[in-house]
Amino acid sequence: MNITKLIGILLIAAGGLGLAYGGFNYTKETTGMKIGPLELKVQENERVNVPVVFSAGALILGVFLLVVGRK
Repeated sequence: MNITKLIGILLIAAGGLGLAYGGFNYTKETTGMKIGPLELKVQENERVNVPVVFSAGALILGVFLLVVGRK
């Protein structure tokens, strides 16, 4: 398997996940307050939205790379 096919498969997978979920969540931990040896940690949930255009573009580009890689 050459690198073009591998990148194509990864782009198809990423595009499909982007279309299915529309983004992803992660938890950000920060120090809210620090008094001497005591620390108050704050966890915030953040969401990153992936635009549909980017997901569809990755999917189309992945298919294109697989088709070109066959020849």
